Amino acid sequence: MGPLDSFQEINSRTLYHNKFQKSLTVDCASWINLCSVGYSRVTGSGESFYSVKADVEKNDSSVKKYECIFCLRRDKLWRQVMSEKESNLKNRRDLFIAALSLAAIVLHLLLRLIQLSSPYTNLPLIIILLLGGTPLVWDLAKKALHKEFGSDLLAGISIVSAFILREYLAGTIVVLMLSGGRTLEQYAVKSASSVLRALSERMPSIAHKIDKNDIVEIRLDQINIGDELFVYPHEYCPADGTVIDGHGVMNESYLTGEPYMIEKTPGSTVLSGSVNGDTLLKIRADKLTRDSRYASIMKVMEESQQSRPKIRRLGDELGAVYAPVALVFALAAWLLSGEVIRFLAVLVIATPCPLLIGIPVAIIGSVTLAAKRGIIIRDPAALEKADNCKILIFDKTGTLTYGVPRLVDQDVLNGYDTKYVLSLAASLERYSKHPLAKPILHAAHEADAPVYNAQKISEHPGEGLSGVVAGKNVTITGRKYLIKVNPQTALSLPPEKAGMECIVMIDGQIAARYSFRDTPRSEGATFIKHLDKKHKAKRMLLVSGDRQSEVKYLAEIIGIKEVFCETTPERKLEIVERITLSENTIFAGDGINDAPALMASTVGIAMGKNSDVTNQAAAVVIMDSSLKLVDEFIHISRRMRAIALQSAVGGMALSVIGMGFAAFGYLSPVTGALLQEFIDILAVLNALRAAFKPKLLSDY
Repeated sequence: MGPLDSFQEINSRTLYHNKFQKSLTVDCASWINLCSVGYSRVTGSGESFYSVKADVEKNDSSVKKYECIFCLRRDKLWRQVMSEKESNLKNRRDLFIAALSLAAIVLHLLLRLIQLSSPYTNLPLIIILLLGGTPLVWDLAKKALHKEFGSDLLAGISIVSAFILREYLAGTIVVLMLSGGRTLEQYAVKSASSVLRALSERMPSIAHKIDKNDIVEIRLDQINIGDELFVYPHEYCPADGTVIDGHGVMNESYLTGEPYMIEKTPGSTVLSGSVNGDTLLKIRADKLTRDSRYASIMKVMEESQQSRPKIRRLGDELGAVYAPVALVFALAAWLLSGEVIRFLAVLVIATPCPLLIGIPVAIIGSVTLAAKRGIIIRDPAALEKADNCKILIFDKTGTLTYGVPRLVDQDVLNGYDTKYVLSLAASLERYSKHPLAKPILHAAHEADAPVYNAQKISEHPGEGLSGVVAGKNVTITGRKYLIKVNPQTALSLPPEKAGMECIVMIDGQIAARYSFRDTPRSEGATFIKHLDKKHKAKRMLLVSGDRQSEVKYLAEIIGIKEVFCETTPERKLEIVERITLSENTIFAGDGINDAPALMASTVGIAMGKNSDVTNQAAAVVIMDSSLKLVDEFIHISRRMRAIALQSAVGGMALSVIGMGFAAFGYLSPVTGALLQEFIDILAVLNALRAAFKPKLLSDY
């Protein structure tokens, strides 16, 4: 596959660049750099943006301008790219208009302070109304032509009305609030492409292929089934495969939902995207990159991003009703009285500043309060909908559990003392990096069991750990290996339990069987119980990629009845999408395998800071991975909605009363504008309450 073919396969958000208009050719490396730098994804061919870039930089050539554009135009995301580019330009324009509006208002007040004549004091306002108000009004006019009557439509009419009435200050304030509100919202809500960028950054750009006696760096798309690869310590695994040499651990929890660091020995399977531990592993590739586990997650991520439900803004919902009513009211006042001044007076006081200002202030205040509590609101729309979500869906590992194994049972055999066996086992395990070493050491510390020095320590892949402790030959191994070397021991072993286990042997005799479980969160059962009583939750589901025995064990402890076990990311996405079609949902998870479901739910909550991918996919990020903070977020959402409605509906109610007085000629346009400003102040002051912590933010 040549460089041009690679470009044609990249379905990335690539931007058209003016450089193409200036020259007929562009070198490949420059072409790559003109693409959305930092954005990449695993494509259908298994390539990533970075691997193509690396290849191009090594084999620089040139391609025709029309060929580059052809690559772009055949991209299925072409229209979306150009739409996003236009949106970015509008965002920058709105920010510029907001800054100029603020500067014009300040300059106007200063000129009035030094008592200049009226034409000069109003000049900054007139300029901003012409330069800033015109494009805003033009955008609103286009919306009106498409029958989109939102809360900002009256603002556009008010800008024009204020200019006609020579109420330049009122008009400029409306311009500021309209452009500033848009800017703040776009600042708070990041592009969904950051999810794919974070996901792709977890994949290496190259793989280390073993070619006879040499190690060759190859692109991911060049990996073939059967290739032998090295995975270096702390490196992301480049392909799904099987370990053929080496002994270590890998972190697969973000991909599979399986807790713990998973031990890897010859014969163990590995997944692309998992993180290698401290040792070098030699693997054999069993799948092409495009067919890997990681690529499948990437695929469903894109699909869920395209089908993510669009939450309708609270202000638009109110504005869709308020704007037409206010406009009809103003027209009626004009027609019935025959005085056009009444039409203008009604419109001025009808300007929906409580919607344009009160709701954004309440949202921003709630975002600020949440941040102080360790809750990052990436999408403010989540605040508007969370309290209305009566179906809550939870992942298991890292969400309702801590994601670390805990020694839960010590079945001591053959007359040995529990503390004595634990002491010998901990003395040996402190020299091991096995995932079960830490829980054994932790249990010994809690039991105040003494720890001794060990000698002749040996740890062979798949065989377990052995050594001499206090004059005793101690071996810690697994059931399968023990039965393999001595089939007769199967008769003396206790029955298998769900979860993980290890066998402790002292001087060749079975001394104990240790059982381990993923640790449930201490507040889990209380949290789940209170959702039904305090938040009127209709359904609670546990959806996990972990084994059935583990998931049902946790469900019984915390009190969730609807359980889905061993679910793939595709299956999780299907479950969440199906439920979200009929009801608003909250999905909470922490793994990469949860990312598609997080995006498909009404409100996605990422638990902890473990994965950039998950954090980018979620609308809300709980920094300290606490269920109490999830409850606090729901309360912040409920409180924000109440305060926003108070400001918006209360402000509109006062405006409607004022509109009545204006319609009957009791309020002039100037007086109406002043009255509207007073209403705005009341709405904003009330909305500011959202930024301050109430006495209680949690009810369990």
